[in-house]
Amino acid sequence: MKIKELLDRVDILSISGDASIDISGVSYDSRKVEKGHLFVAVQGEKMDGHDFINDAINRGAKAVVFEKAAVACMPTARTFVHVKDSRKALALVSGNFFGMPSKRLNVIGVTGTNGKTTTTYIIKSILEAWGKKVGLIGTIQYMIRNEVFEALHTTPEALEFQGLLHRMRESGCTYVVSEVSSHALAQKRVDGSVFKSGVFTNLTRDHLDFHKTMDQYFAAKKRLFTELLDKNAVPVINYDDIWGRKLISLLLGNVYTYGLETGCDIMAAEIDNSFGGLRFRIVMRGRKYSVVSPLTGLPNVYNIMSAAGAAVSLGVPWDVILEGIRNSGSVKGRFERVDAGQGFLAVVDYAHTEDALERLIYTARGMVKGKVITIFGCGGDRDRGKRLKMGAIATRLSDYVIMTSDNPRTEDPESIIREIEAGATRKNYLIEPDRREAIKRAVMMASEGDVLLVAGKGHENYQEIMVIKYKFSDREVLQETIKKLTKN
Repeated sequence: MKIKELLDRVDILSISGDASIDISGVSYDSRKVEKGHLFVAVQGEKMDGHDFINDAINRGAKAVVFEKAAVACMPTARTFVHVKDSRKALALVSGNFFGMPSKRLNVIGVTGTNGKTTTTYIIKSILEAWGKKVGLIGTIQYMIRNEVFEALHTTPEALEFQGLLHRMRESGCTYVVSEVSSHALAQKRVDGSVFKSGVFTNLTRDHLDFHKTMDQYFAAKKRLFTELLDKNAVPVINYDDIWGRKLISLLLGNVYTYGLETGCDIMAAEIDNSFGGLRFRIVMRGRKYSVVSPLTGLPNVYNIMSAAGAAVSLGVPWDVILEGIRNSGSVKGRFERVDAGQGFLAVVDYAHTEDALERLIYTARGMVKGKVITIFGCGGDRDRGKRLKMGAIATRLSDYVIMTSDNPRTEDPESIIREIEAGATRKNYLIEPDRREAIKRAVMMASEGDVLLVAGKGHENYQEIMVIKYKFSDREVLQETIKKLTKN
């Protein structure tokens, strides 16, 4: 591809060298550069691509896109493109390289603090019930129809994101459902893409180690709706969320609101929540639709409404929407029941924010008559402000709490737990830094009719300690522990 074609729509400050050369590939990691590539130097959180320009050239880069003026004077044997924003340039160049696949697909973006993953799976189920071939990009995995790939990031870097869209289109997909994280939006990973539908689930405290303030966190999320949606798209927004209402006030076009409050376009009524799943009615503009779902809990009522709203915005008939909701089973690590023959309810959930933990415990409390036993920790090298608040919520709402390690990363696990403990409102907790031992102690504590919640890691199959990832699955450890203790 000609470099001029790759640079279409890129805000260029200057070009030195041959502006008509052919480019064989694009890289932003100098280690992956091959002969004839265009290297885009991007400032990362830990590394700066500008420091690796010479390495990229030595590996065969034919041209370099850069942002920092200090590197403008480079060898004249290569083409150098000085741009205003190299992150945005990477997104646009990636889209151009893969032929702008989002324009040839119906891409649905789902953003928010909680509920993204489950919502995307419900939308996927609805679209498949409609007879469509669907791709999925999200926290747990990437899926090209039924082919599954490991997800390294909720929303991959721009080059990989566009590459996935391209592969999905090549495989026959006509729809793609993607979680769109705040990091991806802030770092412009999906810039240049066109979204045919957008869902806003909610906004609660998370990632403030990256965004610093809730206003900055919200500013990243709103970009999906103010900058990236197709002009004919109808956003689907949670009206019960205060940030959702703020977002609605900023949008000028038509919006589908959803929630439990009167006046929403999509409302839930007559909610019946049990171990067997959910039954309720969706009321939309005077018409009622009976929903049956194997999912449980009030958070999933919201997820189902948001998915239904996205489907309506895409023109899916209601009978198909209801069928897709019925067909959508539980999602790995999202209120996932673990059954090994015990007499109590055991649940693994990804809840790692104060809001998600509160909703999880409330949901569990409404489903059993016995005790609520909660195991949780907080990740290291992340927003420390939520630790105290999560300690308060867990001890206030649970009967018993075990504070343990999550992914301590490079922090001392016991120091993290002390910060959680500072928020405790009652002396109904114990501390066990070893997560495996914490699960064992909780299982020994649980009786028939109780509910045991293992929160924070959900689908993850590792525990990260001092930069090393050790194999660890809450679900597997919980199941093994129950079987062993039941046998003994």
